Amino acid sequence: MTAAITSSEDAATRAGVPDPVERDARDFGAYARNGGWAFALKVARSVRPGGQSAEDTRKVSAKEFAGLAGCSPDRVMRYYKAWDRAADDGLVPHFETLMPGADVELPDGETWSAYYASRSSAASERGAAITEAAEAEGIRPTKALEVAENPTALRAAILADPSTAKAARAALLDRVKEDPSLQTELARDIARTDELKKAVATENRAADRIGYVRQIAEKGQIRTPAGQTLDAPAELRSEAERRLSLLDELDEGEDAGEWVTEAYDTMRNLVVETVEADPELRLQERRTKVYSGLQRATKVFEELTFDDADDIYEDDMVQRLEELRQAIGTAIEALRGAAGREGRPAS
Repeated sequence: MTAAITSSEDAATRAGVPDPVERDARDFGAYARNGGWAFALKVARSVRPGGQSAEDTRKVSAKEFAGLAGCSPDRVMRYYKAWDRAADDGLVPHFETLMPGADVELPDGETWSAYYASRSSAASERGAAITEAAEAEGIRPTKALEVAENPTALRAAILADPSTAKAARAALLDRVKEDPSLQTELARDIARTDELKKAVATENRAADRIGYVRQIAEKGQIRTPAGQTLDAPAELRSEAERRLSLLDELDEGEDAGEWVTEAYDTMRNLVVETVEADPELRLQERRTKVYSGLQRATKVFEELTFDDADDIYEDDMVQRLEELRQAIGTAIEALRGAAGREGRPAS
């Protein structure tokens, strides 16, 4: 009974509706159900296939159809080609079986984007690559093609919206791994931009500090200020693991700078305390520090040449070398004296 009343009400409602409105409503309903297929059918049943003469069919050319529709032949052909691709897949009937005005069952509207390319660029090699990438990301190729054809709009979105900028950054990082040219260009841009150079230096320093803590936590090794690599005591390793877990728990967007500095400084101080608390380690640390200094000084001095002494001579240079000789002599006498007190032969 209810259905009969509803049907009567619908009929009464339609009775006062102008034909153009009812026709628009039907067209809208068809599009809502079937998407672009509703209009592709109009093209498929009205435009004659290529190679077919006008005498053999009531259909018209794409150019004539476009003139009647008030749009470009290119737009008509995009719908035509979408139907052709779907017909090859058995989704819709072929053109030859369709007559003007004929209706057929249409595919679901969700399938339309897989066959329709809204822009001619989709047919190019670049467009094909964009389409493939869009499908891999699970989005409609038409959206990606639209963005690719309007880089100014993309730039505006990146400048205005942090989430868009974040997505663009992630995409660039994914692409740069397989694009040597882009790697070079980005590296050059960073080298030429002071703000980026500073940011990179800061991040490198933070990475080195996290690496210092991670080496203690994961490898159980400490590196002393003098450069010794030693096994980390259990309590020191445990503290490094705790600090590292705190860093790993930070949110992705959270600034880790302060946490990294605190973890690094704490572990460095604990390493120094560990060395100072052990007389043997403390002595070895001093020896290592002296040897490291001697190696650096020796390397630097060996690289100096005085073949052109006449050209480079300055009084201050000679004075500095005299002071260096005196310092070296004092160091040698101190070491020889220590050797004599311990009964070692002085070399």
